[in-house]
Amino acid sequence: MLTFDTLYHPYASRRQTTIANRGMVATSQPLAAQAGLHILKKGGNAIDAAIATAAALTVVEPTSNGIGGDAFALVWTKGKLHGLNASGPSPHSISIDAVKEKGFEAIPNHGWIPVTVPGAPGAWAALSEKFGKLSLKEVLEPAIDYAENGYPVSATLGKAWRVAYEKFKKLLTDEQFSTWFDTFAPNGRAPRIGEVWSSKGHAETLKAIAKTNGESFYRGEIADKIAAFSKKYDGFLSKSDLAFYYPEWVTPISVNYRGYDVWEIPPNGQGLIALQALNILKGFTFDKKESVETYHKQMEAMKLSFSDGKKYITEKGKMTVSVDDLLGDRYAEQRRALITQEAMWPEAGTPPKGGTVYLATADGEGNMVSFIQSNYLDFGSGLVVPGTGINLQNRGKNFSLDKSHENRLAGNKRTYHTIIPGFVTKDKEAIGPFGVMGGFMQPQGHLQVIMNTIDFQLNPQAALDAPRWQWIEGKTVLVEPSFPHHVAEALKRRGHDIKIELEIGEFGRGQIIWRDPETGVLFGGTEHRTDGTIATW
Repeated sequence: MLTFDTLYHPYASRRQTTIANRGMVATSQPLAAQAGLHILKKGGNAIDAAIATAAALTVVEPTSNGIGGDAFALVWTKGKLHGLNASGPSPHSISIDAVKEKGFEAIPNHGWIPVTVPGAPGAWAALSEKFGKLSLKEVLEPAIDYAENGYPVSATLGKAWRVAYEKFKKLLTDEQFSTWFDTFAPNGRAPRIGEVWSSKGHAETLKAIAKTNGESFYRGEIADKIAAFSKKYDGFLSKSDLAFYYPEWVTPISVNYRGYDVWEIPPNGQGLIALQALNILKGFTFDKKESVETYHKQMEAMKLSFSDGKKYITEKGKMTVSVDDLLGDRYAEQRRALITQEAMWPEAGTPPKGGTVYLATADGEGNMVSFIQSNYLDFGSGLVVPGTGINLQNRGKNFSLDKSHENRLAGNKRTYHTIIPGFVTKDKEAIGPFGVMGGFMQPQGHLQVIMNTIDFQLNPQAALDAPRWQWIEGKTVLVEPSFPHHVAEALKRRGHDIKIELEIGEFGRGQIIWRDPETGVLFGGTEHRTDGTIATW
């Protein structure tokens, strides 16, 4: 059982767990964490702090997310967990045939084809209206200040920005991408680390969202600008696509793992993959973390779960199998039986019928939020709506142009989504929010963090600091340089294609806040693989 006074840190050369009791904000950027803390001290709750942090992150970490991206949230308040799906659908007018007529055999990374309706502003407004204590105008003030008056670019951000700029400079030569360069490379280059960057257009957009509770973005002046930009370059996104969009409150899904309920957002998100892998692994006993047996079984379970997820996950109501089928104990037993001593080549089963930022917040009243927001690949689509600072996402990239695929492209459809917030409860009491951002690493990060916490009794900081691995495809698994060499060699002997990856960004960036149900004291961990920080009160 998880006990808060005996959790240890075997990776003591790194940070120690942060402890507080009146409020906590954990995220990948110090200025954004301070924005959330400022709102807590101003009288806001954890929900207000989450919105403030998320909005600030669109400014201070634009390489990973933006106003033009999507969001998901898990909110614990008054003894209940609520889920919010703020992912936007594809445009009504898009279709597989229409895309192929433009000469594409796969969804491109950039341009208008992968652009879907942005859900993030709708998420902020919905969360504020349902659970916030302060007005959205007050909550967005820190983000507006950063956008209007500027901030110095942090180390990890500066590196990612430079890499994106060099890539875009070669790829995005069409006129429609010129406003991206005007906005994010105003001096003909990416901002340098420590250089102050601002975006007046971004500030004005945030002000309009704050003033209208998001209405301007979907049914007002901002929507007009987005639609006009799309029309000018023959995009599919229209004003009606924006006007008909509202985020959806959903019922979170869970599995019980060794007495703890682990929660995720239901499909179209890939949180189901993490839950299915945990469901498979709970049939095994793990005595030691740094062992070939532990890592081998984790990797095999993840491969099996990912194979199912890639085949079946799409928008709710359009899946041919149910969540209950995939998370059923009988199916978990079938999949578990496939795990042998050798690495397998994964295939989807047949169940019986039946670029991202993450943040976690908590307040002294017991409210807690797990929130994730993203523009997806490569800084998004490369399209910035003129005069607004809105960098549009390319989330539609995950659609398939295969008409027989579950996640095939269609109009007004939400695609398989990589971003997933997580949450843990025990005996109907909140333990807290957790998340690991980073594309298809996310369910793999969730699995590793949860097992580090529950099976191996690591405190939040240790659970995040522990060496990570990422299954890529087939039998290929990437491991960090700090991954135990003798274990990597043993895994190779079992048939795994182990590759050491020097770029630590490949292994996700996580945050954790656990709450002691007896005392209400908060224990937080943040990510050393980025500019992660925890602001406390």
